[in-house]
Amino acid sequence: MTRGAGIIAVDGQAAAGKTVVGRELARRLGCPFLDTGIMYRAVTWLALRETVPMDDEAGLGKLACGSAMRLTGDEGSAILLNDTLLGPELRSAQVDDHVSLVARVPGVRRELVRQQRDIAAQSARDLGGIVMVGRDIGTVVLPDADLKVFMVADPQVRAQRRYDELISQGQVAHYQQILSNALARDKIDSERDDSPLVQAADALVIDTSDLTIDQVVERALELLGSRKGEAAP
Repeated sequence: MTRGAGIIAVDGQAAAGKTVVGRELARRLGCPFLDTGIMYRAVTWLALRETVPMDDEAGLGKLACGSAMRLTGDEGSAILLNDTLLGPELRSAQVDDHVSLVARVPGVRRELVRQQRDIAAQSARDLGGIVMVGRDIGTVVLPDADLKVFMVADPQVRAQRRYDELISQGQVAHYQQILSNALARDKIDSERDDSPLVQAADALVIDTSDLTIDQVVERALELLGSRKGEAAP
């Protein structure tokens, strides 16, 4: 399936496997991929560089409104922020520690949701669809998505995945700190007033704790195929 994949929303907890699954799903379907978390990370990275306090909601909202973002490449691991290419720096431990604080700011969310909807509309019009990953895609950004997947995993599993990722990048990492951050992010994401992390009523819930990437992707493709009345690719 290279065209007409439709709009696919993948939501879930931090480090539940959304990004790697979403990227592979998009590859198999032949459509664009966007990890919306990278957009919040980009604003966080910029806030840290510009020394905008994390409790300055007006300042963070203004920063987001001045941050035009565009997709680049097919992997979804980099983004153009005001024509500056950002990639590995967005996955740093410092950005990890602050991204949920930025993402809960209403002004930041409103602006990035607007940009995400524009990206989805353009991709659907020009390329037949998109796989979009985040925390509120199926509930807020794209509530009419053709397929919604909600991914969860045990906190210890998610912490180990993030630890392994940081170590593979040559960064200093501490498992217990990562686990504490994951639990804190779950609390912030789930309890924030603006677009909290919740499962859409019509989403397919997948616990990835004991599943491989291919197993999760296959389950999503099977459901997509059944909803479209055709065999999954």
